[in-house]
Amino acid sequence: MKYHKKVPAILILEDGTVFNGNTVGELTHDSVGEICFNTGMTGYQEIFSDPSYFGQIMVTTNAHIGNYGTNKDESESNSAKISGLVCKNFTYQPSRVNSDLSLEEFLTVNKISAICDIDTRALVSHIRKNGAMNAIISSDVENIKKLQIDLSNHPNMKGLELASKVSTVEPYFVGNENAKYKISVLDLGCKFNILRRLANRDAYIQVFPFDTSFEELTAWNPDGILISNGPGDPDPLSNAIEVARKCITNNIPTFGICLGHQIIALAKGIPTFKMHTGHRGINHPVQNLKTGKSEITSQNHGFSVDKSAAENHEDIEITHIHLNDDSVAGLKIKNKPCFSVQYHPEAGPGPNDATYLFDQFFDMIGQEKLTV
Repeated sequence: MKYHKKVPAILILEDGTVFNGNTVGELTHDSVGEICFNTGMTGYQEIFSDPSYFGQIMVTTNAHIGNYGTNKDESESNSAKISGLVCKNFTYQPSRVNSDLSLEEFLTVNKISAICDIDTRALVSHIRKNGAMNAIISSDVENIKKLQIDLSNHPNMKGLELASKVSTVEPYFVGNENAKYKISVLDLGCKFNILRRLANRDAYIQVFPFDTSFEELTAWNPDGILISNGPGDPDPLSNAIEVARKCITNNIPTFGICLGHQIIALAKGIPTFKMHTGHRGINHPVQNLKTGKSEITSQNHGFSVDKSAAENHEDIEITHIHLNDDSVAGLKIKNKPCFSVQYHPEAGPGPNDATYLFDQFFDMIGQEKLTV
């Protein structure tokens, strides 16, 4: 078994709080980002490769990370997207038959800085009380003042446009070109499993860059448009908001997921706001107000839709509510083929509690075809 020398490392929060730990492997560079935590007990590879986490330092609340290594078929994008990793106990030798790489190797390949041996319970409690904030990971433990200066120069997530950092540069196709449906996806940081869920429902998908116009998205006559998840503040995404506005006006069947949900709300003049800590985990309870049924959902967002504005908007129906804090978890535009959810129906914590939303999307497409 390979011996791993422990090298002291430091985590400094924006408010001056310091946590001491050790590096995972060799720390080749300092990492700065907004620190947040995920309560999921499994699925760390999917978390680390989710484009929605771009620009964030991830704290894993599970005490053991790395146990089952990584597998090339289980990433949600083509690379790790987090800025850094903070954990309690790091496992270097995975115990799993079909593990391609250890988590250490995965992080090294993706140039992700990680720190372990941190009291993550104390850290998460601090974030819960004081809110999400910027942080820095470094092995330069003797130079705290310089690190604090570097940290103070890092931009706040509020007002930060990050979709351009993770979106595809060129359009590309997914699925069978002879499929029943054609779907355009506006890629704001789309997870691979969203595309799989569409393709598995007999759809041929064209994925477009974040700044694609409505006219370009509809030029190949798609049956519907999906506005994807992604990182950062939705407010600066003026093009995506305009796309959503035109989809609604032109009665194009439209489905928004997570950031896409916020974009649809903004298109109707409903503001969004930065949450205290956000929702990140795979056990978030949501109630469908139309059916009365509850769902166990996967969530990852630091911004939310203003509930009061949604309730008072004549064109908006709130369809889902987060049962922990009563925040908006789903919307529908009245008399329009457009709906959205704040969580991730392509994920499977339930395991299939929320996958009906993809069926609902295609049912909506079918109904719209009948009325044309």
